[in-house]
Amino acid sequence: MKIGLIGAGRLGICFSLLIEQAGYDILVSDIRSDYVDSLNSRVIKTNEPEVQELLSKAKTFEATIDNQRVIQECDIVYTLVATPSLPSGDYDVSAVWKVVDDIFSSGVKNKSFIVGCTTNPGDCALFQEKLNEVGWNVYYNPEFIAQGSIIKDLRHADMVLIGGKRNEVYDELCEIYNKIQVIQPKISLMSTTAAELVKLAVNCYLTTKISYANMVGEVMALSGLGDEIKSVLGAIGDDSRVGRKYLNYGYGFGGPCLPRDNRAFAAYARKQGLNYNLGETTDNFNRQHATFILEQVIKSNTKGLPFYFDYISYKKGTDMLVESQQYKLCLDLLDAGYVVYIDDIESIINQVETDLTNKYGDRVRFGNAKEEVYKIEL
Repeated sequence: MKIGLIGAGRLGICFSLLIEQAGYDILVSDIRSDYVDSLNSRVIKTNEPEVQELLSKAKTFEATIDNQRVIQECDIVYTLVATPSLPSGDYDVSAVWKVVDDIFSSGVKNKSFIVGCTTNPGDCALFQEKLNEVGWNVYYNPEFIAQGSIIKDLRHADMVLIGGKRNEVYDELCEIYNKIQVIQPKISLMSTTAAELVKLAVNCYLTTKISYANMVGEVMALSGLGDEIKSVLGAIGDDSRVGRKYLNYGYGFGGPCLPRDNRAFAAYARKQGLNYNLGETTDNFNRQHATFILEQVIKSNTKGLPFYFDYISYKKGTDMLVESQQYKLCLDLLDAGYVVYIDDIESIINQVETDLTNKYGDRVRFGNAKEEVYKIEL
C-alpha cells in the first residue's frame, strides 16, 4: 500500500516518517519547493527529536510540490494542512477545501481521504458531501501531540480517534496505528462530526484543568499560603477522580493547540445555543491569570532586580512563540519599564532580537546575565 500526505509541516513530516518506518511507501506534498528539495535530500531543519534521524534512514519516502501526484499515486490520502483560527474562534479550513477541490477535479475515484488537521464539527460531513460525487470516503483522524515530543506522542498516544465508516479502510487505519505505536492503540470510532467535537473537547477539558489549578494557586497565594500550593495540588491530584496530569500551578495554557481548540469549542457551543460554556470561561480566566502572574512576580522581586527568563517559547526547548504565556509576561514586564534578560535557543532569539531591541533598547538583554537577577520561576 502507498500512502500519501498533503501538508508535510511540523506534524505531517513526523507522521509520514513513522508511516515509512512502519513499512509503507509514503509520498508527501508541500507548497514550499525549497523544503521539498531538502526533504528529498534527507535534510531538515527542526528542533523535534528523532526527525532528522528518521529522515536520514527513510528508504521509501518521497516529497513533491504536486498534490495531484499524491492523489493519483496513493491508495489513501491524508491531509495535515494548516487550519488557522478566525477572529470568531472557528477554524479556517480553506486549505482543506483546496485539497478537496484537487481531489474532485483529479478524475480519480473511489479512494479515501483522511483529514488529520483540526477542523470545526461538521466540516468533514461537508467534505464528504462533495466527494460523494467521485466515490471518495472521508475520515477524520486527528493526532493528540505536543511540540517538542511529536514522535514520542505519536508512538504512545492514549487514544486513536477515527471518525468515519467501519469498513476495510477503517481496518487499514487501525493496522497503520498498530504498526506505528509501541503500545496497543486504544481506538475510538464514531461519526466524523462527533470525532471533530472530541478533538476540541479533550483540549477544552485540559484548559479547564489547568485553569482550575491556577485558580486554586491564586486563592492560596492571596491567602498567604503560596509556599504550599504544590502540596495542595498534589493532594487534590492524588484523588483518582482528578489525577495529577496538568494539575500544576504556573503560567496559563498556551501554544498552538490548547488556546485555539478551546476557542473553537466555545464558538461551536455558542452556535448550538450554549452561550455560557467552559471554553469561553477558561479563556477569560487565562487572560486574567496572566495579569495576576505579572503582579505577583513584580511584588516578589523586592530588590527591583532585572528579570531573567531562561526561555520565552511556549514550551522550553521548542522554537514556537504562538500564544506563549512566558513571552507575554516578558513583554508585560518590558512595557512596565523593567529590565529583562532573555536566554533561549538561537532560533527563538533570532525571532525576537531585532524587534525587541528596536522597541526597548538596552532594557532587553540576551544571554546569561552577568549581574544579580530575579529568575522567573513559577
